[in-house]
Amino acid sequence: MATARLAHNVFFQLIDSSAEKVEELVNACKTYLNVQPGIVFFAAGPICKELARDVNDRNWHVGLHIVFEDKAAHDQYQDDATHNRFIELMKGNWASVRVFDSLV
Repeated sequence: MATARLAHNVFFQLIDSSAEKVEELVNACKTYLNVQPGIVFFAAGPICKELARDVNDRNWHVGLHIVFEDKAAHDQYQDDATHNRFIELMKGNWASVRVFDSLV
C-alpha cells in the first residue's frame, strides 16, 4: 500500500486586509513556501469573494494549500529555515491562522 500524501491547508486572517497586504502575503507564500523538498502541489491565493453561500467560511483572507509526498516531508517543511523566515516576516499582520492537515 502506498504512503498517504498529506494536505496542509492554512487560512490566514489579516489585521490589515487591504489588497496590498493580501497580495504581499500571497507573494511571500510563493517565495518562501514552495521551495521545500517533498511538495507535490502548491497554491496560495485570496478568498474568492463571489462565493458567499451559507456554508462558506468567510473568516479569512489568504489560503495556502500544499500537498506533501508524505507526513515526513511535511514534518521537514515545518522545521525548514525558509518556512521559519516566512513566519518571522509575515506574522506581524496575522489576526489568526488556522491549519487543517489531512491525509489524502
